[in-house]
Amino acid sequence: MIDITFSPEVADARSNGAPLVALESTIITHGMPWPQNVSTARAVESAVRAHGATPATIAVLNGKLHVGLTDPELDALGQAKDVAKLSRADFAACLATGGTGATTVAATMIAAHLAGIEVFATGGIGGVHRGAETSFDISADLAELAQTPVTVVAAGAKAILDLPKTLEVLETSGVPVIAYGQDAFPAFWSRDSGLAAPLRMDRPEEIARAARMRAAMGLPGGQLVANPIPEADEIAADTLAPVIAAALAEAERQGIAAKAVTPFLLDHIFHATGGASLTANIALVENNARLAARIAKAVVTLARGGENTDG
Repeated sequence: MIDITFSPEVADARSNGAPLVALESTIITHGMPWPQNVSTARAVESAVRAHGATPATIAVLNGKLHVGLTDPELDALGQAKDVAKLSRADFAACLATGGTGATTVAATMIAAHLAGIEVFATGGIGGVHRGAETSFDISADLAELAQTPVTVVAAGAKAILDLPKTLEVLETSGVPVIAYGQDAFPAFWSRDSGLAAPLRMDRPEEIARAARMRAAMGLPGGQLVANPIPEADEIAADTLAPVIAAALAEAERQGIAAKAVTPFLLDHIFHATGGASLTANIALVENNARLAARIAKAVVTLARGGENTDG
């Protein structure tokens, strides 16, 4: 087993059997500029605490896996340059070579599982990129959901992706896709992608029970909880469609590929929407953190043999 550095707050929660919620770090290093990146990270952590769980922001710092970051570590990561964007393929190499890296959904799931954390809140997962039938560009997040037993709370998959194909891959991989509180599969900035979600659950306790049942059955992998952005913060899918189309066309014109695609598209959409996409992004991440905390509490309650009535 690799050596993990736990923050004092996370170490205390672990020793007391308190609920924990994993948080990724690419939103800090690759998603927003300083100092908004760190202020957003702290707001997300505060949302987890306010709903009864302990946040565990995950990153690799100088070759050490950190589960939970102290304030100085978070500040330093938010201002660091040339931070690697880690997924399953390069996570171990970064640790082995003493590097510093921020964790994507896939890498955060791996680290959370190593640390015994069952619930993870993020913005949106990666998926099948448009044109994947020729590029074969499919996020490692989907394969990770199929094999690593972590419940991932996200506002669906990023709207820049091919959502029908993303749902198809998840189904083929045996990943439960659970819409929270509605029948439609959300599309990141928008509440409704126009696609039906395979499953619907309305209570955190139901989601926790489903995870427990999968473990009891010996089924591999996690669950995707698709939590729609609050109505007051959403950008309608019809409004975003031409913006996303223009961003995709520009990425193709410039030959943007691989890991550079998503950051490029998100930056293009940010400028095209006058910053509205980033405002919505922050709102949905905080919303996901709140739900993840409630699910983590339900997981702990079930593990102790009790019933959770948090609706």
